Amino acid sequence: MTLDRAYYLLATFYSLIVIIGVIAILAGGGTLLAPIHLLLGALAVIGLWGYILKRGFMNPRMWRPLAGVLAVGIVVQLFIMLTTPLSSVLLTWMLTSSIFSVMLVIMLYRYGNRDQPLWASDQERTAARQLDVLLSDNSPITAIKRDGSRENSVKVSKSGEGYKASVTRRSQEGQERFEERFQYPETLVFFLEKFTSVTVNDFRTTSPVGSNAAAQSKL
Repeated sequence: MTLDRAYYLLATFYSLIVIIGVIAILAGGGTLLAPIHLLLGALAVIGLWGYILKRGFMNPRMWRPLAGVLAVGIVVQLFIMLTTPLSSVLLTWMLTSSIFSVMLVIMLYRYGNRDQPLWASDQERTAARQLDVLLSDNSPITAIKRDGSRENSVKVSKSGEGYKASVTRRSQEGQERFEERFQYPETLVFFLEKFTSVTVNDFRTTSPVGSNAAAQSKL
């Protein structure tokens, strides 16, 4: 059995558990907490399928907190098993649930990593390809974005197997510098557009001669 097939079987197993839970609630079974457990389980299954299919579902920022909630649930179940006398059937179910949840926590945590192409939009993927072409012709490349009294200067370069963005923000209040590293160009494009308002077209319109002239005029 291949790893991909094992993942598909695991996701199918979890999906069946959610379906059985829905049927049980509709039939009048379950406790008051059953709908909450079912909701968390359904979200986890969506994230699991997204991880396996390498597709972005919902918001990437929600998956790691969800993995944390499931991890807390595992700890609580282990505490109950160690401190409370349980029947053999209930103990088996809680132990099995904890084991399967560990795998789910790991997958959801990985799925919640924002630095993955699966979270990029079509526009970001196109811009990432354009940025790669620019970096292959000349690295590092620089772009400057001005908005009134504010100025964002960005220098992008390839760093090992990833990418590095050096950002300088200037305003009347002062100056701020920081660096960020990314594994994929799609994530770099997202970061630049959201946090610096710089697009790939800004790198295209900034020529090396113009950059040198601007630097000399500031000196």
